[in-house]
Amino acid sequence: MDLFSIIAEDKIKKAIQDGEFDNLPGQGKPLKLDDMSHIPEELRVAYKVLKNSNMLDDVEQLKKEISTIEDLLLACDDLKETQVLEQKKREKQLRVETLMKKRNPFNSSASSFYKNKILDRFK
Repeated sequence: MDLFSIIAEDKIKKAIQDGEFDNLPGQGKPLKLDDMSHIPEELRVAYKVLKNSNMLDDVEQLKKEISTIEDLLLACDDLKETQVLEQKKREKQLRVETLMKKRNPFNSSASSFYKNKILDRFK
């Protein structure tokens, strides 16, 4: 063991003795493990970071809502209700597009400027 591992172990043992880990939220409950089998192995860390920063939750939730609206549209017979549902669907799709654009690192003009400079060097 290296020095940092020993120091970390000592601090953890002291925290346990001081009761700092008592009455934590979720104590005694099973952990919620994320199923990331559908994500390529090399992207899992990036996915986890985005998910922990609540960047994915918004888009995933909006996509679920869009899917629900599409199901309602298939079953809807009322013209006025169909128009309301179509409007809600467009709004949610626009929100998804906006969130996705914010995530694009080459979205800003400064980033595209440097991107073009780099690409010019490879020509």
